Amino acid sequence: MSEQKTPVHAEAAPVPGASQQAERPSALKRVLGGSVGRNLGLVIALVVLLIIGTVTAGDRFADVNNFLTIIRYASIIGVISIGMTFVITAGGIDLSVGSVMGLSTVVASLTAVQLAATQSSWLLMILVPLAVGAAAGLVNGIIIAYGNVVAFMATLAMLVGARGLAELISGRRTQIVTNTGFLEFTRANLLGVPVLIWIFAIVAIAGWILLNRTTFGRRTVAIGGNAEASRLAGIKVRRHLLMVYVLSGFTAGIAGIMMLGRTTAGTSTHGTLVELDAIAAVVVGGTLLIGGRGTIVGTVLGVLIFSTLTNVFTQNNLDTSVQAIAKGLIIVVAVLLQQRFATHGAAAQKS
Repeated sequence: MSEQKTPVHAEAAPVPGASQQAERPSALKRVLGGSVGRNLGLVIALVVLLIIGTVTAGDRFADVNNFLTIIRYASIIGVISIGMTFVITAGGIDLSVGSVMGLSTVVASLTAVQLAATQSSWLLMILVPLAVGAAAGLVNGIIIAYGNVVAFMATLAMLVGARGLAELISGRRTQIVTNTGFLEFTRANLLGVPVLIWIFAIVAIAGWILLNRTTFGRRTVAIGGNAEASRLAGIKVRRHLLMVYVLSGFTAGIAGIMMLGRTTAGTSTHGTLVELDAIAAVVVGGTLLIGGRGTIVGTVLGVLIFSTLTNVFTQNNLDTSVQAIAKGLIIVVAVLLQQRFATHGAAAQKS
């Protein structure tokens, strides 16, 4: 007699669409898992600073002109930070941007250059800092990409060398800019907004497009994530790294133009420790220090946080020691908020 076998466990028939509904994250979770979630902590920190400034300093802080001052102060470091974003996203570092900026101001303010600009066009004083910055970035890129020198050491050498060259060229003296055409351009207002702010905005928009909407940006992220895998995928890693460092030097040259216009002087002391501020703004903004992820919006927010913080200190006449402590606390809070939202978003994407 045959034994009839029956299943011990019966599985219920799947409900059509149930698994898709269970795996599909909510709209809020999708937002927190994206760039908006990563930047939300920075926005909160910036808003808190604005509220503190308004409460403690009153109308002096809340004035429109003061807000323009904050952005104008942020513009020079902001431009350098845009270039630094690409370098760090690609897995590198550039410690030389401050010295390169100072060198570009010295070369552009030389008597011979200003005389040539007067006889031809003031645009020469725009082109010279750009050329100096790009040339320094080219040297960095060649040494790092083709000389296989660690980026930290290569750019540290450029930091020292560029500063020394600037001191040698200028004789450790401050050189005054006298070209009226150049000064009129850099100190002009367009639609009531200083040209320096317009330059910052243009560089930030161009940087966002380059990083997020072009092959160059995608390759930068890929190289920062895994350089060897990028090479095997057909990306010319060395050439790309060379271009990234040229871009960083180029933005340092733009910052040199802006510094010349703001101070009307070229000196080797321009840009001292600017590289540290730029790196801090980039990392706090959400760009991974190990590479593989970069955000221009986050960098802009990071720069604005630092600039607003400095303005709040100035408006309230706070001691420099208190300023340093408060600055460190704000950085930590901003990073913690950013990581919290980013972690929450990543968990949401896995659920």
